[in-house]
Amino acid sequence: MKKVAVINISSFGREFPENIKELEKQFQVEKMLLPQDMEEEELAERLREVSYVLLGNYPFFGETFFEKNQDVKLIARHGIGYNNVDAASAKRHGVYFTTIPHEVENDAVAEQAVSLVMATAKNITASDRKTRRGEWGSNRQELVGCQVRDAVTGVIGLGSIGRRFAEIMKYGFNNQILVYDPFLGDRKIKNAGFTPCLLEEVLERADFISLHCCLTKETEHMIGAEQLKRMKNTAILINTARGALVDELAVSEALEKGEIFGYGADTSEYEPMDPGHPLLKQKHVVITPHTAIYNRTCMYQMNRKVMEDIFLVDAGKAPSNIIER
Repeated sequence: MKKVAVINISSFGREFPENIKELEKQFQVEKMLLPQDMEEEELAERLREVSYVLLGNYPFFGETFFEKNQDVKLIARHGIGYNNVDAASAKRHGVYFTTIPHEVENDAVAEQAVSLVMATAKNITASDRKTRRGEWGSNRQELVGCQVRDAVTGVIGLGSIGRRFAEIMKYGFNNQILVYDPFLGDRKIKNAGFTPCLLEEVLERADFISLHCCLTKETEHMIGAEQLKRMKNTAILINTARGALVDELAVSEALEKGEIFGYGADTSEYEPMDPGHPLLKQKHVVITPHTAIYNRTCMYQMNRKVMEDIFLVDAGKAPSNIIER
């Protein structure tokens, strides 16, 4: 019986046990929790005799893995990101690498970004904690936040999720939308109903800035101390893409100095996030544990997609949404 490894996807088979039971009719299924920094040689050995991998956000599969492991035939990412697999190496070694189509996650992640705007701007979590501590009327000045309507929102990366987030902010809250996306021409951004801008202009003018771009060598820590200093001291930064897009220590320092108002994120540079992380000690910070897609509609569709990839490859057919670059 062929083996399936479900790596770092705690949700798979939990809300929908029928999914994992369906796989177990044809395959030997093992759920694995592997460290983010696992060496590729060790990973290759760990996955001996495994034919199909369902993969979460880590660890990394690169050239070394594919050189040392000839058993894996498919890596199906349980998400839209593909920075933890060297797609070119996978293709070179005849391994299918697939991801979830953007449309499956669009609304879930965009809604999470908007929720983080609201929670941070309205001090929702801080207010809730005060209520639970019996501090209903004490130090209410700590809870003064920002109005969302008629503000300026900056979107960095106008992919499908960024576009959906921008639509909600524009049509739901009458926000002006400034977009920085060097891969889109100004005409496409304007045709979408938004204003194309340089990154510096987005940072300087926006009240809310939301990151919706891929993590690459070029975008790693694209928001650091220099960029934070350009932002309004009333600005809120949102990150539902990848934790390493921002220098988290620089964000913590900027909050400490009052250079920005708040930070909302659904991701961290290293996951799970250290509970002693300096960011978690700052006011006006709301961080969720990478749960944007945690709604039943989205999770079910994601589970079905990666399962269908396995069934297709096992039947000698090509899966859908193959990443090769």
